[in-house]
Amino acid sequence: MLRGLYTAASGMITEQRRHDTVTQNIANINTPGYKQMNSVSRAFPEMLVSLVGDSTLGTRRIGKLNTGVFVEESLPSYMQGDLTETGKNSDFALISNINLDNPATGEPIPFDASGKYVTEDGEIIYRPAAFFSVMDTGGNVRYTRDGSFYVDPDGALRTMQGYQVLDSEGNAIVLGYDQPIESLQIDRQGNLQINGEAIEIQMGISVVTRPQALFRDGNGVYLVQDEEAAGIRALQEDDAVQVQQGYIEGSNVNLAQSMVDMMAAQRAYESNQKMIQFYDRSLEKAVNEIGRV
Repeated sequence: MLRGLYTAASGMITEQRRHDTVTQNIANINTPGYKQMNSVSRAFPEMLVSLVGDSTLGTRRIGKLNTGVFVEESLPSYMQGDLTETGKNSDFALISNINLDNPATGEPIPFDASGKYVTEDGEIIYRPAAFFSVMDTGGNVRYTRDGSFYVDPDGALRTMQGYQVLDSEGNAIVLGYDQPIESLQIDRQGNLQINGEAIEIQMGISVVTRPQALFRDGNGVYLVQDEEAAGIRALQEDDAVQVQQGYIEGSNVNLAQSMVDMMAAQRAYESNQKMIQFYDRSLEKAVNEIGRV
């Protein structure tokens, strides 16, 4: 009986965390460049139940028993968000559709809508994703899909959080006083131009080959603890990545699906709650009534 109580309690904790993840997605539905988080649940290791102590039958296996579930991790989905036109020259959006070839067949990998592919051996391959390279106030390189930038009084291109936007050489992009933002243009490869003339500055766009190695750092940016493990490289000419000026990428949260997931988590939480109440009443009866007899 106590085992069932613990199983129901683990289910409640799992559904609570799942519910928190969904509400976080809904709260950021209007956040530029936000990537939806998905909770991954996993069952506790199964236990083998055996009958022991019978001298005539010996040890007999009855079957397996599962003892609960827990949230293993929350994985972001880096699928492309919808673009919204703003008309501002300092707003930029990335359109990333990088493909990979299957090493075994040489054919393009058919990624699913979430940018994931599972091989026959169970290996998970993620679609590479492109990000703007920025530098925080501590001098650390971060990555973001939020391209709502502005130009400060010194001519530096910055994010809304004040982070410096980097070029392809890793230096901060600084426009001169004679280069107003209204005269700034950018081509699809990220090369900056002033009044139609190239200024030999390319916006720093990094391709993360294994985006599952990214960690959220708040303020719409991601950090990487091991760049080699994440497979970070500079944007190449043959990469299917485009920069759109005057647009920002919206959140990729599916509001309708999020509402369904939130209601499902709430119903599952209530079901586990009722099971705990049932076990509580059963234990109360066992102590107060059966024990008295």
